[in-house]
Amino acid sequence: MALLPETARQVDLLVARAQAEGRGPSLALGVVRDGGLAHVALAGEQPRPDADLQYRIGSISKTMTAVLVMQQRDAGRLALDDPLDRHLPGTPVGALTLRQLLGHASGLQREPDGLWWERAAGADLATLLAGLTPAKIAHPPHHVYHYSNLAYGLLGGVLERITGTPWADLLRERLLEPLGMRRTTYHPTEPYARGYVVHPWHDTLREEPRTDTGAMAPAGQLWSTVEDLARWAAFLADPAPDLLAPATLTEMCAPVVISDLDAWTGGHGLGVELYRVGDRVYVGHGGSMPGYVAGLAVHRPTRTAVVDYANSYGLRAGHHVVGLARDILTLVLDAEPAAPAPWRPAEAPPADLAELTGRWWWMGGEYEFRIDPAGDLVGGQVGRPLLRFTPEAPDRWRGRSGSQDGELLTVIRDEDGHPVALDIATFVFTRTPDQEP
Repeated sequence: MALLPETARQVDLLVARAQAEGRGPSLALGVVRDGGLAHVALAGEQPRPDADLQYRIGSISKTMTAVLVMQQRDAGRLALDDPLDRHLPGTPVGALTLRQLLGHASGLQREPDGLWWERAAGADLATLLAGLTPAKIAHPPHHVYHYSNLAYGLLGGVLERITGTPWADLLRERLLEPLGMRRTTYHPTEPYARGYVVHPWHDTLREEPRTDTGAMAPAGQLWSTVEDLARWAAFLADPAPDLLAPATLTEMCAPVVISDLDAWTGGHGLGVELYRVGDRVYVGHGGSMPGYVAGLAVHRPTRTAVVDYANSYGLRAGHHVVGLARDILTLVLDAEPAAPAPWRPAEAPPADLAELTGRWWWMGGEYEFRIDPAGDLVGGQVGRPLLRFTPEAPDRWRGRSGSQDGELLTVIRDEDGHPVALDIATFVFTRTPDQEP
């Protein structure tokens, strides 16, 4: 589980550099692999950090709010395309859907009315709802990506109305306690790092207030540690099925909107940010509150993640910390690629399945299929992404990947029962290129 010495040395160096260049009083980072901490890197002395020191996680709280919403969806208590008005009746932005709010595709303005909610005492849900007007919709839904803290305050209100349980209690009961995240709390609990703004000209520190954000808490209230956030990162890599179905988490990680239309390097799913780094896609979230910045980046295929915190606020620290999580995740994956699973011989498939393997032709193109150890029919053109079909009934298979996901494959047999063609969503594959479909 531990990083190789040279990889650990490089991680430690990058963390030290980020703390110095970003002017963070302290910086704490953890590398997660296969469900546990593989390495902790620490820098700074204000205070001296460790893996159990609390920092404020800011908008990483949104990922937990989103999972709570998806739990309720899976339990049948809501649908993602429900209008907000179904659960918070009478609101003037009630035509917006829960899906749009989760994915920052609703067009709702970023902040609630009044004082900056992150730095002021929070109001209750009734006050938050009373401040809504139709003018809070800045763009038509799905017109642009527009990040909205306000959306998550409203989603927290939906959870409270559906369950009859305050958001903080629901979070503790449904996620924090089952995952053993005892150091993830609504209010700071000693030991915790005080948060600061660093003066731009003489490097002095101004301590920031630690507010109770009230109805906006689902957007950014929480405090956590490297050890606890590592548990959350492990959950986002490979969820406990009794808490969230793996298929539901995969659904959350599909893009609702692309946030970077010029380069397509970023997007947003149902409560998680999506980052493309080279050929890899990471999921996670950045977080900030006055005096704090945090980062979370997860590579789900390898169950590898990075979490990090600093207790200073501003563009310098924020840039280094949020980007640092992705940079170090990439470093670890490049330096220590996962070993492939060993090949093992398989049991011979039944004769009626074995007959489906081998070469098939469609429109002059050659395809090759085989039966994998799970009993699925997999294959396709050489050098192209694999197609996968799972058995559904005799001679009937359902597509589970790529362009054929959800499509039907039907085996066509001759009078003697031998397969002579595969009908894949009306495209007929034959045994030779000369046969008519």
